[in-house]
Amino acid sequence: MKLNELKPNEGAKRSKKRVGRGPSAGQGKTAGKGTKGQHVRQGAGGHIYLQGGNLPFFRKFPFMRGEGFTPPNRVEFNEVNLSALERFDNTVEITPEVLAEANLLSKKNNPVVILGNGEVDKAYKLKVHRITKGARAKIEAAGGSVEIIG
Repeated sequence: MKLNELKPNEGAKRSKKRVGRGPSAGQGKTAGKGTKGQHVRQGAGGHIYLQGGNLPFFRKFPFMRGEGFTPPNRVEFNEVNLSALERFDNTVEITPEVLAEANLLSKKNNPVVILGNGEVDKAYKLKVHRITKGARAKIEAAGGSVEIIG
């Protein structure tokens, strides 16, 4: 058997109905669409929004609108850059409580992540929930230390 010898099974392919070709075909004149009205016109298939008075389909599901679905147990972090730590002395141990007092956290109950934007010239002692590799490298290069809170 060769590729050019392949054929679909008998009866698997049907020839398309030729509508509007005269009365003898059974689909002449109005081509099976009845007379007049919305569904006769070209492009009539309707949209999913039009449901004849029912609540439109896409409005029944709140997660299908907008930016998509938000996972319910996602963890939001307070992001603090290294440049924001310049206001602290290197004698102070920087914890989430100290950052909250300095108004660097938007939501005080959320965990804290330190990002690497900025330069470090003091030896900071940090106790945070998460830190990026670049930020950790800069702090340890300046003689500081980082401890991860569980």
